[in-house]
Amino acid sequence: MAQQPIVAFLYDFDKTLCTTDMQNYAFIPSLGMTPAEFWKEANEFGRRNRMDGILAYMYTMLREAERRKLPLTRADLVEKGRGIVLFPGVEDWFGRINAFGAEQGVRVEHYVISSGLREIIEGSSISGAFKEIYASEFYYDEQGDPVWPKLAVNFTAKTQFVYRINKGVLDVSDDKTLNDSMPDDSKRVPFHNMIYVGDGLSDVPCMKMMRAYGGQAIAVYQESNRPGVEDLLAKGRVDFIFPADYSEGTVLDTTVKDIIRKMAVTDRLWEENAQQLRSIGGDVLPNQVGLF
Repeated sequence: MAQQPIVAFLYDFDKTLCTTDMQNYAFIPSLGMTPAEFWKEANEFGRRNRMDGILAYMYTMLREAERRKLPLTRADLVEKGRGIVLFPGVEDWFGRINAFGAEQGVRVEHYVISSGLREIIEGSSISGAFKEIYASEFYYDEQGDPVWPKLAVNFTAKTQFVYRINKGVLDVSDDKTLNDSMPDDSKRVPFHNMIYVGDGLSDVPCMKMMRAYGGQAIAVYQESNRPGVEDLLAKGRVDFIFPADYSEGTVLDTTVKDIIRKMAVTDRLWEENAQQLRSIGGDVLPNQVGLF
């Protein structure tokens, strides 16, 4: 019996699933700063020191908390994730899409690939919906204090995690298996069964990967960033753009279901073709899926 095909959704988080940068909800107010003040400080610090922007904001978090003698343990950051505000429909999106996928004969999985903080995402009400969360993260000492960046996910580093999901090598410390050669037909989630959902320029490398390898790229927007998202569509970096409303019956909802239908049909056609080839003693060609 053929293994049930997997359709993987890969999401950015800030301004894709939640309404603004995740630090803005609770962490930055706890410093007595406005988001504009914090991000100005972090960005200027990064530019002065020619520093990666993700590492710059992580360092600024530590420095500003230390200056104010505020606790900043892992538990503190997880707790600050409780205040995240999600876009309409996000709360029940995952259950609805999983059920629809099952009706089509595919298993749906959800992943986060974010430059935000894993700890804060884990505090959100939807953290349990994801098979894996790839996001920036601190390493903590024996007292539970953050001392070093454990993982920093910038816009180009995001593509690494697409390959990990493709091969099923989800452990970020396992580079050897990730880089081992693997036949296309043994990869756990084919690129053409992936849907990337993001909101802006930091998602472009992953979006371009999707389009190059047969997956789908979707950008969601609020009115404030609609012109930038329309530019992504005009330049061929995404397949579709939609308002950031995940409610049942929206155009985003119905289009995603159409994409899942297409992926399910493509998998069935490929499997039928492969079975017929095997029945006559033939080989399944590496690029046979391209026929569909």
